[in-house]
Amino acid sequence: MFKEKFARWDTLFLQYIKRDWKKMIFWVLGIGLFSGAFVPAFEEIAKGQGLIGMYETLQNPAMISMVGPTPIDTATDYTLGAMYAHEMLLFCGLFAMIMSVLHVVGHTRKEEDLGLTELVRSFQIGRQANSLAAMAEVIVINGLLALFISGLLQIFGGDTISVQGSILFGTSVGIAGVIGAAIGLVMAQMMPASSSATGSALGLVGLLYIIRAGTDVSNVDFSMFNPLSWTYLTYPFTDNNWMPIIFALLFSAVMVIIAFALEGRRDMGAGYLPEREGREHAKRSLLSVRGLFIQLNKGITISWLIGFIVMGAAYGSIYGDMQTFLESNEMMRQMFAQSGVSIEASFTGTIMMVMMGLVSILPIVIVNKLFAEESRLHLSQLYATKVTRGQFYWTTIGLAIVAALIGTLLAAGGLGGTALSVMGDEGTMDIADFLAAGYNFLPSVLFFTGLAALALGWAPKLGKVVYAYLGYSFILNYFGGILDLPEWFSKTAIQSWIPQMPIESFDAPVFITIMVISIAFMIIGYLGYHRRDMIEGA
Repeated sequence: MFKEKFARWDTLFLQYIKRDWKKMIFWVLGIGLFSGAFVPAFEEIAKGQGLIGMYETLQNPAMISMVGPTPIDTATDYTLGAMYAHEMLLFCGLFAMIMSVLHVVGHTRKEEDLGLTELVRSFQIGRQANSLAAMAEVIVINGLLALFISGLLQIFGGDTISVQGSILFGTSVGIAGVIGAAIGLVMAQMMPASSSATGSALGLVGLLYIIRAGTDVSNVDFSMFNPLSWTYLTYPFTDNNWMPIIFALLFSAVMVIIAFALEGRRDMGAGYLPEREGREHAKRSLLSVRGLFIQLNKGITISWLIGFIVMGAAYGSIYGDMQTFLESNEMMRQMFAQSGVSIEASFTGTIMMVMMGLVSILPIVIVNKLFAEESRLHLSQLYATKVTRGQFYWTTIGLAIVAALIGTLLAAGGLGGTALSVMGDEGTMDIADFLAAGYNFLPSVLFFTGLAALALGWAPKLGKVVYAYLGYSFILNYFGGILDLPEWFSKTAIQSWIPQMPIESFDAPVFITIMVISIAFMIIGYLGYHRRDMIEGA
Protein backbone atom coordinates (compact mmCIF):
# COMPACT_ATOMS: atom_id res chain seq x y z
CA MET A 1 0.00 0.00 0.00
CA PHE A 2 2.84 2.38 0.96
CA LYS A 3 4.72 1.65 -2.25
CA GLU A 4 1.59 2.22 -4.29
CA LYS A 5 0.73 5.59 -2.72
CA PHE A 6 4.25 6.97 -2.77
CA ALA A 7 5.61 5.20 -5.86
CA ARG A 8 8.54 7.07 -7.47
CA TRP A 9 8.49 9.88 -4.95
CA ASP A 10 12.29 9.75 -5.09
CA THR A 11 12.21 10.46 -8.82
CA LEU A 12 9.97 13.48 -8.23
CA PHE A 13 12.22 14.58 -5.37
CA LEU A 14 15.29 14.61 -7.62
CA GLN A 15 13.36 16.48 -10.30
CA TYR A 16 12.27 19.10 -7.76
CA ILE A 17 15.84 19.57 -6.57
CA LYS A 18 16.92 19.98 -10.18
CA ARG A 19 14.11 22.47 -10.82
CA ASP A 20 14.46 24.51 -7.62
CA TRP A 21 18.22 24.61 -7.09
CA LYS A 22 18.45 28.35 -7.82
CA LYS A 23 15.56 29.06 -5.47
CA MET A 24 17.19 26.89 -2.82
CA ILE A 25 20.45 28.85 -3.02
CA PHE A 26 18.59 32.15 -2.75
CA TRP A 27 16.51 30.80 0.15
CA VAL A 28 19.45 29.40 2.16
CA LEU A 29 21.69 32.40 1.52
CA GLY A 30 18.92 34.95 2.20
CA ILE A 31 17.62 33.63 5.51
CA GLY A 32 21.05 32.23 6.46
CA LEU A 33 22.86 35.53 6.10
CA PHE A 34 20.05 37.37 7.87
CA SER A 35 20.23 34.86 10.74
CA GLY A 36 23.98 34.61 11.19
CA ALA A 37 25.67 37.68 9.75
CA PHE A 38 24.75 40.26 12.40
CA VAL A 39 27.27 39.04 14.96
CA PRO A 40 29.78 41.89 14.26
CA ALA A 41 26.98 44.46 14.66
CA PHE A 42 25.96 42.96 18.00
CA GLU A 43 29.60 42.97 19.13
CA GLU A 44 29.59 46.73 18.60
CA ILE A 45 26.38 47.08 20.61
CA ALA A 46 27.81 44.95 23.43
CA LYS A 47 30.80 47.25 24.01
CA GLY A 48 30.97 49.26 27.23
CA GLN A 49 27.63 49.25 29.06
CA GLY A 50 25.81 48.12 25.93
CA LEU A 51 24.90 44.67 27.20
CA ILE A 52 23.46 45.98 30.47
CA GLY A 53 21.54 48.74 28.73
CA MET A 54 20.14 46.35 26.13
CA TYR A 55 19.16 43.83 28.80
CA GLU A 56 17.19 46.44 30.74
CA THR A 57 15.58 47.77 27.56
CA LEU A 58 14.42 44.33 26.45
CA GLN A 59 12.96 43.46 29.84
CA ASN A 60 9.89 45.64 29.45
CA PRO A 61 6.68 43.80 28.43
CA ALA A 62 6.42 45.70 25.15
CA MET A 63 9.80 44.45 23.96
CA ILE A 64 9.19 40.93 25.26
CA SER A 65 6.01 40.82 23.18
CA MET A 66 8.07 41.69 20.11
CA VAL A 67 11.31 39.69 20.50
CA GLY A 68 10.50 37.10 23.17
CA PRO A 69 11.95 36.39 26.64
CA THR A 70 15.47 35.51 27.83
CA PRO A 71 16.38 33.01 30.56
CA ILE A 72 18.95 35.46 31.98
CA ASP A 73 17.90 36.89 35.37
CA THR A 74 20.48 39.64 35.90
CA ALA A 75 22.05 42.17 33.56
CA THR A 76 25.57 41.12 34.55
CA ASP A 77 24.97 37.60 33.20
CA TYR A 78 23.71 38.92 29.84
CA THR A 79 26.29 37.88 27.21
CA LEU A 80 26.77 38.52 23.52
CA GLY A 81 25.39 35.08 22.66
CA ALA A 82 22.38 35.55 24.95
CA MET A 83 21.61 38.92 23.36
CA TYR A 84 22.00 37.59 19.82
CA ALA A 85 19.62 34.67 20.38
CA HIS A 86 17.20 36.89 22.33
CA GLU A 87 16.81 39.46 19.58
CA MET A 88 17.24 37.39 16.43
CA LEU A 89 15.94 33.85 16.86
CA LEU A 90 12.20 34.48 16.92
CA PHE A 91 12.18 36.44 13.68
CA CYS A 92 14.63 34.17 11.89
CA GLY A 93 12.37 31.23 12.76
CA LEU A 94 9.32 33.15 11.63
CA PHE A 95 10.85 33.89 8.21
CA ALA A 96 11.90 30.24 7.76
CA MET A 97 8.37 29.17 8.67
CA ILE A 98 6.71 31.53 6.17
CA MET A 99 9.04 30.49 3.33
CA SER A 100 8.29 26.82 3.98
CA VAL A 101 4.52 27.41 4.02
CA LEU A 102 4.69 29.18 0.65
CA HIS A 103 6.91 26.46 -0.84
CA VAL A 104 4.88 23.46 0.29
CA VAL A 105 1.48 24.90 -0.67
CA GLY A 106 2.90 26.12 -3.98
CA HIS A 107 4.32 22.69 -4.85
CA THR A 108 1.30 20.67 -3.73
CA ARG A 109 -2.10 22.34 -3.78
CA LYS A 110 -1.28 25.08 -6.26
CA GLU A 111 0.10 22.57 -8.78
CA GLU A 112 -3.07 20.57 -8.22
CA ASP A 113 -5.20 23.64 -8.99
CA LEU A 114 -3.17 24.32 -12.16
CA GLY A 115 -3.65 20.76 -13.42
CA LEU A 116 0.05 19.86 -13.21
CA THR A 117 -0.55 17.17 -10.60
CA GLU A 118 -3.07 15.46 -12.87
CA LEU A 119 -0.46 15.41 -15.60
CA VAL A 120 2.15 13.91 -13.26
CA ARG A 121 -0.25 11.26 -12.01
CA SER A 122 -0.91 10.11 -15.56
CA PHE A 123 2.51 8.48 -15.33
CA GLN A 124 3.43 5.65 -12.96
CA ILE A 125 3.57 7.95 -9.97
CA GLY A 126 1.85 7.31 -6.63
CA ARG A 127 -1.07 9.62 -5.85
CA GLN A 128 0.71 10.99 -2.76
CA ALA A 129 4.26 10.90 -4.09
CA ASN A 130 4.13 14.61 -4.94
CA SER A 131 3.41 15.65 -1.34
CA LEU A 132 6.13 13.37 0.05
CA ALA A 133 8.66 14.70 -2.45
CA ALA A 134 7.76 18.34 -1.67
CA MET A 135 8.00 17.69 2.07
CA ALA A 136 11.35 15.90 1.68
CA GLU A 137 12.65 18.83 -0.36
CA VAL A 138 11.66 21.33 2.35
CA ILE A 139 13.38 19.20 5.00
CA VAL A 140 16.56 19.13 2.92
CA ILE A 141 16.44 22.91 2.38
CA ASN A 142 15.91 23.63 6.08
CA GLY A 143 18.67 21.14 6.94
CA LEU A 144 21.07 23.01 4.67
CA LEU A 145 19.84 26.29 6.18
CA ALA A 146 20.58 25.00 9.70
CA LEU A 147 24.09 23.91 8.69
CA PHE A 148 24.79 27.22 6.95
CA ILE A 149 23.65 29.30 9.91
CA SER A 150 25.61 27.18 12.40
CA GLY A 151 28.77 27.48 10.31
CA LEU A 152 28.30 31.21 9.78
CA LEU A 153 27.96 31.86 13.51
CA GLN A 154 31.16 29.92 14.16
CA ILE A 155 33.03 31.77 11.43
CA PHE A 156 32.28 35.10 13.14
CA GLY A 157 33.14 33.41 16.45
CA GLY A 158 32.30 36.09 19.00
CA ASP A 159 32.66 35.62 22.76
CA THR A 160 30.10 33.16 24.18
CA ILE A 161 29.08 32.12 20.64
CA SER A 162 29.72 28.46 21.47
CA VAL A 163 29.72 25.52 19.06
CA GLN A 164 26.74 23.87 20.74
CA GLY A 165 24.86 27.17 20.85
CA SER A 166 25.56 27.80 17.16
CA ILE A 167 24.31 24.35 16.18
CA LEU A 168 21.20 24.80 18.34
CA PHE A 169 20.54 28.27 16.88
CA GLY A 170 20.76 26.93 13.32
CA THR A 171 18.68 23.86 14.20
CA SER A 172 16.02 26.07 15.80
CA VAL A 173 15.66 28.11 12.60
CA GLY A 174 15.62 24.95 10.48
CA ILE A 175 12.99 23.23 12.64
CA ALA A 176 10.81 26.34 12.40
CA GLY A 177 10.81 25.81 8.64
CA VAL A 178 9.81 22.16 9.06
CA ILE A 179 6.94 23.14 11.39
CA GLY A 180 5.74 25.70 8.82
CA ALA A 181 5.90 23.10 6.03
CA ALA A 182 3.87 20.62 8.11
CA ILE A 183 1.20 23.25 8.84
CA GLY A 184 1.12 24.21 5.16
CA LEU A 185 0.70 20.57 4.09
CA VAL A 186 -2.28 20.08 6.41
CA MET A 187 -3.99 23.28 5.26
CA ALA A 188 -3.38 22.26 1.63
CA GLN A 189 -5.66 19.29 2.28
CA MET A 190 -8.25 21.16 4.32
CA MET A 191 -8.93 24.17 2.13
CA PRO A 192 -10.79 24.22 -1.22
CA ALA A 193 -8.04 26.08 -3.15
CA SER A 194 -4.34 26.93 -2.95
CA SER A 195 -4.98 30.61 -2.23
CA SER A 196 -7.14 29.81 0.80
CA ALA A 197 -4.61 27.16 1.91
CA THR A 198 -1.80 29.73 1.83
CA GLY A 199 -3.92 32.36 3.57
CA SER A 200 -5.10 30.05 6.32
CA ALA A 201 -1.62 28.61 6.94
CA LEU A 202 -0.06 32.08 7.17
CA GLY A 203 -3.01 33.18 9.31
CA LEU A 204 -2.28 30.33 11.71
CA VAL A 205 1.38 31.36 11.89
CA GLY A 206 0.29 34.94 12.65
CA LEU A 207 -2.10 33.71 15.31
CA LEU A 208 0.67 31.66 16.94
CA TYR A 209 2.86 34.79 16.98
CA ILE A 210 0.17 36.91 18.64
CA ILE A 211 -0.67 34.21 21.21
CA ARG A 212 2.98 33.81 22.15
CA ALA A 213 3.29 37.59 22.61
CA GLY A 214 0.62 37.35 25.30
CA THR A 215 1.93 34.24 27.03
CA ASP A 216 5.55 35.45 26.93
CA VAL A 217 4.51 38.55 28.85
CA SER A 218 2.06 36.95 31.29
CA ASN A 219 3.53 33.47 31.90
CA VAL A 220 6.24 32.07 29.64
CA ASP A 221 5.44 28.50 30.78
CA PHE A 222 2.28 28.65 28.65
CA SER A 223 4.43 29.47 25.61
CA MET A 224 5.73 25.91 25.76
CA PHE A 225 2.38 24.82 24.29
CA ASN A 226 2.92 27.01 21.21
CA PRO A 227 4.73 25.42 18.21
CA LEU A 228 6.24 28.78 17.22
CA SER A 229 7.76 29.15 20.69
CA TRP A 230 9.64 25.86 20.31
CA THR A 231 12.12 27.78 18.19
CA TYR A 232 13.29 30.59 20.49
CA LEU A 233 12.64 28.78 23.82
CA THR A 234 15.66 26.60 23.03
CA TYR A 235 17.71 29.55 24.41
CA PRO A 236 20.97 28.97 22.44
CA PHE A 237 24.24 30.17 24.03
CA THR A 238 22.61 30.15 27.52
CA ASP A 239 20.43 27.19 28.56
CA ASN A 240 20.98 25.27 25.29
CA ASN A 241 17.67 23.50 25.79
CA TRP A 242 17.13 20.82 23.11
CA MET A 243 13.77 19.66 24.49
CA PRO A 244 11.67 22.10 22.34
CA ILE A 245 13.39 20.67 19.24
CA ILE A 246 12.09 17.22 20.19
CA PHE A 247 8.59 18.67 20.68
CA ALA A 248 8.84 20.29 17.26
CA LEU A 249 9.93 17.06 15.57
CA LEU A 250 7.07 15.11 17.16
CA PHE A 251 4.57 17.83 16.25
CA SER A 252 5.79 17.97 12.64
CA ALA A 253 5.67 14.18 12.31
CA VAL A 254 2.10 14.08 13.62
CA MET A 255 1.01 16.91 11.32
CA VAL A 256 2.55 15.22 8.27
CA ILE A 257 0.83 11.92 9.13
CA ILE A 258 -2.49 13.78 9.49
CA ALA A 259 -1.89 15.54 6.16
CA PHE A 260 -1.23 12.26 4.33
CA ALA A 261 -4.28 10.66 5.94
CA LEU A 262 -6.43 13.60 4.81
CA GLU A 263 -4.97 13.59 1.32
CA GLY A 264 -5.59 9.85 0.95
CA ARG A 265 -9.31 10.34 1.54
CA ARG A 266 -10.06 13.36 -0.61
CA ASP A 267 -10.59 13.81 -4.33
CA MET A 268 -8.07 15.73 -6.37
CA GLY A 269 -8.97 19.42 -6.51
CA ALA A 270 -11.31 19.17 -3.51
CA GLY A 271 -10.82 20.12 0.13
CA TYR A 272 -12.50 19.17 3.40
CA LEU A 273 -13.82 22.70 3.81
CA PRO A 274 -16.08 23.25 0.78
CA GLU A 275 -16.17 26.42 -1.25
CA ARG A 276 -19.09 28.61 -0.36
CA GLU A 277 -21.80 28.39 -2.94
CA GLY A 278 -22.83 31.65 -4.56
CA ARG A 279 -26.32 33.10 -4.86
CA GLU A 280 -28.76 31.63 -7.34
CA HIS A 281 -29.17 35.09 -8.88
CA ALA A 282 -26.38 37.66 -8.79
CA LYS A 283 -26.89 41.09 -7.27
CA ARG A 284 -27.43 44.04 -9.57
CA SER A 285 -24.28 45.61 -8.13
CA LEU A 286 -22.25 43.03 -10.07
CA LEU A 287 -23.32 44.78 -13.27
CA SER A 288 -20.87 47.58 -12.44
CA VAL A 289 -17.07 47.44 -12.36
CA ARG A 290 -17.07 48.76 -8.81
CA GLY A 291 -19.55 46.11 -7.63
CA LEU A 292 -17.62 43.33 -9.39
CA PHE A 293 -14.26 44.38 -7.95
CA ILE A 294 -15.71 44.78 -4.45
CA GLN A 295 -17.03 41.23 -4.76
CA LEU A 296 -13.67 39.94 -6.01
CA ASN A 297 -11.78 41.53 -3.12
CA LYS A 298 -14.41 41.12 -0.39
CA GLY A 299 -13.10 37.91 1.15
CA ILE A 300 -9.43 38.87 1.39
CA THR A 301 -10.28 42.42 2.55
CA ILE A 302 -12.56 41.29 5.39
CA SER A 303 -9.97 38.70 6.51
CA TRP A 304 -7.18 41.26 6.68
CA LEU A 305 -9.36 43.86 8.42
CA ILE A 306 -10.30 41.35 11.12
CA GLY A 307 -6.59 40.54 11.41
CA PHE A 308 -5.78 44.24 11.97
CA ILE A 309 -8.30 44.47 14.82
CA VAL A 310 -6.95 41.30 16.46
CA MET A 311 -3.35 42.48 16.04
CA GLY A 312 -4.12 45.90 17.52
CA ALA A 313 -6.02 44.38 20.42
CA ALA A 314 -3.23 41.86 21.11
CA TYR A 315 -0.57 44.55 21.35
CA GLY A 316 -2.93 46.89 23.19
CA SER A 317 -3.47 44.31 25.94
CA ILE A 318 0.23 44.57 26.85
CA TYR A 319 -0.03 48.23 27.93
CA GLY A 320 -1.41 47.19 31.33
CA ASP A 321 1.79 45.28 32.16
CA MET A 322 4.01 48.24 31.28
CA GLN A 323 3.00 50.26 34.33
CA THR A 324 3.57 47.26 36.57
CA PHE A 325 6.99 46.75 35.00
CA LEU A 326 7.98 50.40 35.48
CA GLU A 327 6.97 50.31 39.14
CA SER A 328 9.22 47.27 39.68
CA ASN A 329 12.25 48.56 37.74
CA GLU A 330 13.94 51.67 39.10
CA MET A 331 16.47 51.95 36.26
CA MET A 332 13.83 51.88 33.53
CA ARG A 333 11.67 54.35 35.46
CA GLN A 334 14.57 56.79 35.62
CA MET A 335 15.39 56.21 31.95
CA PHE A 336 11.90 57.07 30.75
CA ALA A 337 11.59 59.94 33.23
CA GLN A 338 14.81 61.51 31.91
CA SER A 339 13.83 61.10 28.27
CA GLY A 340 10.59 62.98 28.91
CA VAL A 341 8.36 60.40 27.24
CA SER A 342 6.19 57.72 28.79
CA ILE A 343 6.80 54.04 28.13
CA GLU A 344 3.37 53.87 26.45
CA ALA A 345 4.25 56.67 24.03
CA SER A 346 7.64 55.11 23.27
CA PHE A 347 6.10 51.72 22.54
CA THR A 348 3.26 53.26 20.50
CA GLY A 349 5.73 55.01 18.18
CA THR A 350 7.56 51.76 17.46
CA ILE A 351 4.67 49.33 17.27
CA MET A 352 2.61 51.69 15.09
CA MET A 353 5.36 51.67 12.48
CA VAL A 354 5.35 47.88 12.52
CA MET A 355 1.56 47.67 12.33
CA MET A 356 1.35 50.15 9.46
CA GLY A 357 3.89 48.01 7.60
CA LEU A 358 1.43 45.13 7.88
CA VAL A 359 -1.51 47.37 6.94
CA SER A 360 0.40 48.19 3.72
CA ILE A 361 0.04 44.58 2.55
CA LEU A 362 -3.71 44.80 1.91
CA PRO A 363 -3.65 47.67 -0.67
CA ILE A 364 -0.78 45.93 -2.50
CA VAL A 365 -2.81 42.71 -2.61
CA ILE A 366 -5.81 44.56 -4.06
CA VAL A 367 -3.73 46.28 -6.76
CA ASN A 368 -1.96 43.04 -7.71
CA LYS A 369 -5.34 41.30 -7.82
CA LEU A 370 -6.19 43.23 -11.00
CA PHE A 371 -3.20 41.72 -12.80
CA ALA A 372 -3.99 38.28 -11.39
CA GLU A 373 -7.51 38.47 -12.84
CA GLU A 374 -6.07 39.74 -16.12
CA SER A 375 -3.50 36.93 -16.39
CA ARG A 376 -6.20 34.32 -15.67
CA LEU A 377 -8.20 35.82 -18.56
CA HIS A 378 -11.17 36.44 -16.24
CA LEU A 379 -11.63 39.98 -17.58
CA SER A 380 -11.36 39.12 -21.27
CA GLN A 381 -15.08 39.36 -21.95
CA LEU A 382 -15.27 42.75 -20.26
CA TYR A 383 -12.60 44.17 -22.56
CA ALA A 384 -15.06 43.76 -25.45
CA THR A 385 -17.65 45.98 -23.73
CA LYS A 386 -17.81 49.74 -23.26
CA VAL A 387 -15.89 49.46 -20.00
CA THR A 388 -12.65 51.45 -20.22
CA ARG A 389 -9.26 50.56 -18.82
CA GLY A 390 -9.48 53.68 -16.70
CA GLN A 391 -12.51 52.24 -14.91
CA PHE A 392 -10.61 49.01 -14.16
CA TYR A 393 -7.54 50.87 -12.95
CA TRP A 394 -9.03 53.69 -10.90
CA THR A 395 -11.68 51.46 -9.33
CA THR A 396 -8.88 49.18 -8.13
CA ILE A 397 -6.79 52.11 -6.86
CA GLY A 398 -9.86 53.56 -5.12
CA LEU A 399 -10.55 50.26 -3.35
CA ALA A 400 -6.91 50.04 -2.29
CA ILE A 401 -6.98 53.56 -0.82
CA VAL A 402 -10.24 52.88 1.05
CA ALA A 403 -8.75 49.64 2.39
CA ALA A 404 -5.69 51.60 3.57
CA LEU A 405 -7.88 54.17 5.37
CA ILE A 406 -10.08 51.55 7.07
CA GLY A 407 -7.12 49.28 7.86
CA THR A 408 -5.30 52.16 9.57
CA LEU A 409 -8.43 53.04 11.54
CA LEU A 410 -8.95 49.46 12.75
CA ALA A 411 -5.30 48.78 13.58
CA ALA A 412 -4.72 52.07 15.42
CA GLY A 413 -8.21 52.05 16.95
CA GLY A 414 -7.86 48.42 18.09
CA LEU A 415 -4.51 49.18 19.67
CA GLY A 416 -5.70 52.39 21.33
CA GLY A 417 -9.06 51.07 22.49
CA THR A 418 -7.57 47.98 24.11
CA ALA A 419 -4.63 49.91 25.58
CA LEU A 420 -6.90 52.51 27.18
CA SER A 421 -9.19 49.84 28.62
CA VAL A 422 -6.32 47.96 30.33
CA MET A 423 -4.49 51.10 31.53
CA GLY A 424 -7.58 52.68 33.10
CA ASP A 425 -6.87 56.05 34.69
CA GLU A 426 -3.08 55.51 34.70
CA GLY A 427 -2.65 56.15 30.98
CA THR A 428 -1.15 59.36 29.63
CA MET A 429 -2.63 59.02 26.12
CA ASP A 430 -6.12 59.16 24.65
CA ILE A 431 -7.65 57.55 21.58
CA ALA A 432 -6.87 60.60 19.43
CA ASP A 433 -3.15 60.10 20.11
CA PHE A 434 -3.33 56.52 18.83
CA LEU A 435 -5.31 57.46 15.72
CA ALA A 436 -2.95 60.37 14.99
CA ALA A 437 0.05 58.03 15.35
CA GLY A 438 -1.59 55.61 12.92
CA TYR A 439 -2.69 58.09 10.24
CA ASN A 440 0.72 59.75 10.50
CA PHE A 441 2.03 56.66 8.62
CA LEU A 442 -0.71 56.79 5.95
CA PRO A 443 1.71 58.29 3.36
CA SER A 444 3.94 55.22 3.66
CA VAL A 445 0.94 52.92 3.11
CA LEU A 446 -0.04 54.91 0.02
CA PHE A 447 3.59 54.93 -1.13
CA PHE A 448 3.55 51.12 -1.33
CA THR A 449 0.14 51.32 -3.05
CA GLY A 450 1.66 53.74 -5.56
CA LEU A 451 4.62 51.43 -6.18
CA ALA A 452 2.23 48.51 -6.82
CA ALA A 453 0.22 50.75 -9.21
CA LEU A 454 3.42 51.75 -11.01
CA ALA A 455 4.34 48.09 -11.48
CA LEU A 456 0.79 47.25 -12.63
CA GLY A 457 1.00 49.86 -15.35
CA TRP A 458 4.49 49.31 -16.72
CA ALA A 459 5.84 45.94 -15.57
CA PRO A 460 3.01 43.96 -13.93
CA LYS A 461 5.15 40.87 -13.36
CA LEU A 462 7.23 42.95 -10.94
CA GLY A 463 4.21 43.52 -8.69
CA LYS A 464 5.52 40.99 -6.18
CA VAL A 465 8.79 42.89 -5.90
CA VAL A 466 6.82 45.50 -3.93
CA TYR A 467 6.32 42.85 -1.22
CA ALA A 468 10.11 42.37 -1.16
CA TYR A 469 10.68 46.10 -0.61
CA LEU A 470 7.96 46.16 2.05
CA GLY A 471 9.64 43.21 3.80
CA TYR A 472 13.02 44.96 3.56
CA SER A 473 11.55 48.15 5.04
CA PHE A 474 9.83 46.19 7.78
CA ILE A 475 13.06 44.44 8.82
CA LEU A 476 15.04 47.66 8.67
CA ASN A 477 12.55 49.51 10.88
CA TYR A 478 12.10 46.62 13.28
CA PHE A 479 15.81 46.04 13.86
CA GLY A 480 17.11 49.51 13.02
CA GLY A 481 16.73 50.81 16.56
CA ILE A 482 18.32 47.74 18.09
CA LEU A 483 21.24 47.49 15.67
CA ASP A 484 21.94 51.24 15.58
CA LEU A 485 22.25 51.27 11.78
CA PRO A 486 23.68 54.34 9.96
CA GLU A 487 21.02 56.97 9.23
CA TRP A 488 21.58 56.89 5.45
CA PHE A 489 20.98 53.14 5.47
CA SER A 490 17.83 53.46 7.57
CA LYS A 491 16.51 56.09 5.16
CA THR A 492 16.31 53.47 2.38
CA ALA A 493 13.04 52.42 4.08
CA ILE A 494 10.22 54.86 3.38
CA GLN A 495 8.83 54.71 6.94
CA SER A 496 12.15 56.00 8.31
CA TRP A 497 11.40 59.43 6.81
CA ILE A 498 8.23 59.74 8.88
CA PRO A 499 8.56 60.85 12.54
CA GLN A 500 7.20 58.45 15.13
CA MET A 501 4.25 60.08 16.88
CA PRO A 502 3.56 60.66 19.74
CA ILE A 503 7.24 60.76 20.84
CA GLU A 504 8.07 63.01 17.85
CA SER A 505 6.14 65.89 16.33
CA PHE A 506 4.08 65.70 13.15
CA ASP A 507 6.13 66.73 10.09
CA ALA A 508 3.76 68.28 7.53
CA PRO A 509 6.34 68.75 4.69
CA VAL A 510 7.37 65.07 4.85
CA PHE A 511 3.72 63.98 5.06
CA ILE A 512 2.71 66.04 2.02
CA THR A 513 5.82 65.17 -0.02
CA ILE A 514 5.35 61.41 0.33
CA MET A 515 1.64 61.77 -0.42
CA VAL A 516 2.42 63.70 -3.62
CA ILE A 517 5.02 61.11 -4.69
CA SER A 518 2.51 58.31 -4.04
CA ILE A 519 -0.19 60.01 -6.12
CA ALA A 520 2.36 60.65 -8.89
CA PHE A 521 3.22 56.93 -8.95
CA MET A 522 -0.48 56.11 -9.34
CA ILE A 523 -0.90 58.55 -12.23
CA ILE A 524 2.25 57.32 -13.99
CA GLY A 525 1.05 53.77 -13.42
CA TYR A 526 -2.22 54.63 -15.15
CA LEU A 527 -0.37 56.00 -18.18
CA GLY A 528 1.37 52.63 -18.50
CA TYR A 529 -1.79 50.60 -17.89
CA HIS A 530 -3.66 52.62 -20.48
CA ARG A 531 -1.03 51.94 -23.14
CA ARG A 532 0.35 48.46 -22.51
CA ASP A 533 -0.89 45.25 -24.11
CA MET A 534 -3.23 43.13 -22.04
CA ILE A 535 -2.21 39.52 -21.50
CA GLU A 536 -4.42 38.08 -24.26
CA GLY A 537 -3.16 40.62 -26.75
CA ALA A 538 0.51 40.13 -25.86
